[in-house]
Amino acid sequence: MRQKSSLLLLSSAALATVLLFGTVANAATAEVKPAVKDTVTFAPGNVKTFSGAFLAARTADVDHDYDTAIALYRKALAFDAANLEIRERLMISLLLNGDFDQGLAEANALKDDKAVERITKIVRGLDALRAKKFDTAKKVLAYEGPNDLDRLTHQLLSAWADVGAGKGKQAMAGINNLKGPAWYKVFTDYHLGAMALVTGDIGTARQHLNTAVTNKEAVATAPDTFMRAVMALARLEAAAGNKQKALDAISVGDGMVSNYAPLKALRQSIEKGQKPEQQVSNAAEGAASVLFSIGGALNRQGAEDMVSLYLQISHALDPKSADTLILLGGIAEKLKQPERAIKFYASVPADSPMRRISELQLGVTLSDTGKVNEAKQHLKSLIDSDPSDIRSYIAYGSVLSDAKDYKTMAETYDKAAEVIGPVPKPGDWTIFFQRGIAYERLKNWAKAEPNFRKALELNPEQPQVLNYLGYSLVDMNKNLDEGLDMIKRAVDARPDDGYIVDSLGWAYFRMSKFDDAVTELERAVQLRAGDSTINDHLGDSYWRVGRKLEAVYQWNRALISEGEDINREQIKEKIEKGLAPLDPNATTADRSPTEPVAPAPPAPANPDKKS
Repeated sequence: MRQKSSLLLLSSAALATVLLFGTVANAATAEVKPAVKDTVTFAPGNVKTFSGAFLAARTADVDHDYDTAIALYRKALAFDAANLEIRERLMISLLLNGDFDQGLAEANALKDDKAVERITKIVRGLDALRAKKFDTAKKVLAYEGPNDLDRLTHQLLSAWADVGAGKGKQAMAGINNLKGPAWYKVFTDYHLGAMALVTGDIGTARQHLNTAVTNKEAVATAPDTFMRAVMALARLEAAAGNKQKALDAISVGDGMVSNYAPLKALRQSIEKGQKPEQQVSNAAEGAASVLFSIGGALNRQGAEDMVSLYLQISHALDPKSADTLILLGGIAEKLKQPERAIKFYASVPADSPMRRISELQLGVTLSDTGKVNEAKQHLKSLIDSDPSDIRSYIAYGSVLSDAKDYKTMAETYDKAAEVIGPVPKPGDWTIFFQRGIAYERLKNWAKAEPNFRKALELNPEQPQVLNYLGYSLVDMNKNLDEGLDMIKRAVDARPDDGYIVDSLGWAYFRMSKFDDAVTELERAVQLRAGDSTINDHLGDSYWRVGRKLEAVYQWNRALISEGEDINREQIKEKIEKGLAPLDPNATTADRSPTEPVAPAPPAPANPDKKS
């Protein structure tokens, strides 16, 4: 299935992959934008029973509607004040909602509750650290359990308490003596460097930060922490008057993570002779950076609650941290809470080098809430303010794509290509890919195909491009062997991507290899259940191999599944009549129930989905 990438600028742990055209370990350039979710709300004042309050609170909790959940948990506690489970959930909801001080009050009340000790110790310890009660903080944060991640987290936090108490050498000795798995080093090197900076030991800071920056595994394990180390080292060298060394550190970061906007801003500042301040300047900010490091490294599908918890606590200690706010915004988008995400993006300080990133993502998110015209105006103003910033064109193009304004989308990417100039960099492949999609949607294949091929020239094994171009070639009955080879390479790169596996199955169908089509499309349905286009394709394939009852079942599934670009009338006709017999002289399989496939490509399936 061809998928037009819906673009999320900032949605993953690695702020490197947030910049659409930057890649880390062949990561995708964008995430699927979730549809805005209708949230069921309750009026707590109308709830008259404990069970009603509890069940309604849990529903709101699951929907991540924390304001409602908090009110309803409190209502439940009015009926049963001694209920530990309710109080535990109230504390967690408060923390997830960013109400640290109210969550702290519950944490103090639950300090002897073993079920939530993991949370209450961190909250109470960081409150003490925030209040500069460093000995108390260290006592509360003591950890002797078996969990590697918890041991690392508590040791780093305790070390920052030591730094706050003026015991820098003791803090660093504790971290150096910490035993654990190899991935600890990604975190310990950065924090040792940051602690040395805070205590004024520049030589030791330089040593640890250099080690962190040259750790090749760090980008994959904890990209956010890696980039913080790069920027801390660059700031250190700039402050010491070593301008070239500072720029060299930035070049190392660029080599690992291309087009990382904060690094670009830092480079510009240092090139002007400025000496930017360090991000971590005291114990509280250091402790906040621990939770940011751990939360960022954990940030993946299904872990949103735990990551949000760490980041919200980090935000309470360091409310101006731009990267924390942006990650929280990305998580809110994953949870289908665009209004909440917009608040996070808008909270990024105006003087932050990451402000423009937040403004770009804010524009894209405005479109998600239905404010398309406002989103367009916002993003166009960003282009006007800095026509050289390619990310602005990408964000604007995404909104135009969602609005199906492909003509303006193509014009926008034409301008972006002009800005890039005659010698594009590998990271610019996204511009040509998106421009190709725009022209393909305008049915101008003569302009679309060269852009897809240029994208592949810049990034030869990019699975999205391989999938889109390969599918298009097969569907147009052009260069079938080349198209099939491209799709197979895309599947090899992403064997668990249901949309790309669907492309392979549909390619086999178009080539009349129906048994192979069934095999791949059955797998695609398992990988991406509930997608109407895949169900439709599988139904067609079942019909061609004689499994007609199963074909009708799949077509019916297509009618009730998600997908806005299927031809519902055609599917209903297939349910009634089946597929027309194959033309023995045709070179590709007949898709429709009554007539052969037209030579021009059909509208791409489900344009708002992507691999």
